Amino acid sequence: MKVYLGKDRTRASQDVTATHATVRDLCRRIEGVGHKLYMDNFFSSPDLFDELMTKNITCCGTVRPNRKGLPDDFRRRQFRLKKGDIRVRVRQNLTALVWKDKRDVYMLTNMHSPPAEGSFCDEHGNAIKPAIVANYNKHMGYVDKADRMANSYSICRRTWKWTNKLFFHLLDLTILNSYILLSSCGAKLSHREFRLALVRNMLERAGRGPPRPQWPRGHFE
Repeated sequence: MKVYLGKDRTRASQDVTATHATVRDLCRRIEGVGHKLYMDNFFSSPDLFDELMTKNITCCGTVRPNRKGLPDDFRRRQFRLKKGDIRVRVRQNLTALVWKDKRDVYMLTNMHSPPAEGSFCDEHGNAIKPAIVANYNKHMGYVDKADRMANSYSICRRTWKWTNKLFFHLLDLTILNSYILLSSCGAKLSHREFRLALVRNMLERAGRGPPRPQWPRGHFE
């Protein structure tokens, strides 16, 4: 884990953004193994995907259309798409695509074969999801679900300093991971019931602690 501090120039260089450097640092221990990495549009970029590919790490993710290295028609958002339309651009092993559902979805991948261009809707007029998008949703869905579960009963408050927010966010994730581990052992508790049981157990344990010392009344000279 690394805490990303905005425009953190200590992790960046003249040609590499701070987010690029952060992902690169986090991936050092898995280089050359053949892992597949999924990320959202905060991190995705052609330069990052190209660099990780040289280390045998393939990538897939949503991407912001104005990212450096994307085709000009992507960066200028020149497409006028209807529901179900797909446009694809390929450069060696890197594929960029835009797919229209309720909105334009921009994807970048070097682990999938390029899909066919065209307009793809079912008999009810619903856009047919490309395999790349479906694969991304399948793997990133676990992250989204974990975020939703952790935020459902978040301890954090907006008015707190960021260091306090980070501490209590990690505490929320620790509680969530504990609940997932307990559920994997066959426990039949909801997330809410688990948290309430945890609070009760902690209060009971605190109540059985050693008694506080009784200081004599009066004043000290």
